[in-house]
Amino acid sequence: MPASRSVVIGVDSSTQSAKAAAVDADTGELLALGRAPHTVTGSAGARESDPEEWWTALAAAVRTAVREAGVPAASVTGIAVAGQQHGLVALGPDGRPLRPALLWNDTRSAPQAAALATRLGGPASWQDRTGSVPVAAVTAAKWQWLREHEPQHADATTGIRLPHDHLTERLSGTAVTDPGDASGTCWYGTATGAYDPDVLDLVGLDPALLPAVAPSGATRVGTLTPAAAEALGLPRTVAVAAGTGDNMAAAVGLGLGGAGLLDHPVVSLGTSGTVFAATRARPAAPGLAGFAATDGTYLPLGCTLNCTLAVDRFATLLGLDREDAAPGGDVVVLPYLDGERTPDLPRAAGLVTGLRHGTDPRAVLGAAYEGAAFTVLRALDELLAACGLDPAAPGVRDRPLRLIGGGARGRAWTETVRRLSGRPLVVPAADELVALGAAALAASAVTGSDPVALATAWGTGTGALLPPVPRDEETWNRIAAVLAAATPTLLR
Repeated sequence: MPASRSVVIGVDSSTQSAKAAAVDADTGELLALGRAPHTVTGSAGARESDPEEWWTALAAAVRTAVREAGVPAASVTGIAVAGQQHGLVALGPDGRPLRPALLWNDTRSAPQAAALATRLGGPASWQDRTGSVPVAAVTAAKWQWLREHEPQHADATTGIRLPHDHLTERLSGTAVTDPGDASGTCWYGTATGAYDPDVLDLVGLDPALLPAVAPSGATRVGTLTPAAAEALGLPRTVAVAAGTGDNMAAAVGLGLGGAGLLDHPVVSLGTSGTVFAATRARPAAPGLAGFAATDGTYLPLGCTLNCTLAVDRFATLLGLDREDAAPGGDVVVLPYLDGERTPDLPRAAGLVTGLRHGTDPRAVLGAAYEGAAFTVLRALDELLAACGLDPAAPGVRDRPLRLIGGGARGRAWTETVRRLSGRPLVVPAADELVALGAAALAASAVTGSDPVALATAWGTGTGALLPPVPRDEETWNRIAAVLAAATPTLLR
């Protein structure tokens, strides 16, 4: 590829790893993908990572992507980071983290979230202000936890960043975020498009500690600093976009805009399970996160803590391959190994019921798939209802789901979602939609083009249509009954 061709880098900095996609900015062709792992530590609800490792992993992944793409470094023109949402990075006077980052799935902040939710007029007021009611995942609850449990670190903090903000600042030297990722903090007002001063006062946070909010994740915020250029092996002229959160970047990669309720609601199967749709309205419901999209429209989203990682844990415990599953039958598994966010059960543990002497271990694994898929699909029904649609109505039930994430590549996951949803599925042919969405943001920062239009032209969201199968009402109702009966115990 000649040096005059434009190559952009989209980075997906997730819970478990950094992935850097080298993409031809003209065609959207994925030229190469570099990867480097992240380490997550903690027990008893704690989940933490060292942000310095994120930076090292990003640099390693970018260098690998450029090398394996076989392109000269001079052909790289833009870069953008999409990061795991909600995490709290507390910076000291030297601009480096004071302690490991508190991650989105750290549930120690559940008491702080519950206390915050009762303030400022209660849950309905929070929804009106921020689009979301505080839960353990959100950054405001984590900051409150830090103030209460590690006041020495809170007092020493001179800057607060989300994971993608921190990496963007390391790249460009500019402290900036975007409306999409900022909307996951619970101190950004999706109604006003600005930080909410009442929330900041409530959690004792000086707004000077926060990054500026760029108009969109595609906004060009600068070019690589000399240190970043050296670490990545790229020219200093590379444009840096503001970037966004991982779910918002996946929406860009799918070509989702805010022109109305999405014809193809999205189900993402990863470490967490998420469901989302792009809208111009700002729907609000207690079990949903009323996020902004990276372009300032809206991305209402439901998130579960326990998805592929939890089911893989069951496979390991049973000594089975993850694909060696059978329908659960009488067995019901609620795989809430990390507590749960939707439904809001932060203290929950996993539950297995219906075992007999003759139970096939494959059925137990299949029931774990079913329990995780049920939780995600129930969140989808809540999302559709919040958008004013009846999930059971034929015209709504017939709409295909776009199934993305690592689980979408697994037969057991795909067939379980088909069986419990009764919907047709579209599984995009492109992998790494978060990184591809970030690449579209990077290309937009270079050219000024609309990133959703770019991704649509690239065709990254297209895929084969899998026809529906009859909905397994019996399994759905069995899981629903067990969850309803167990909830009082799971709340303890």
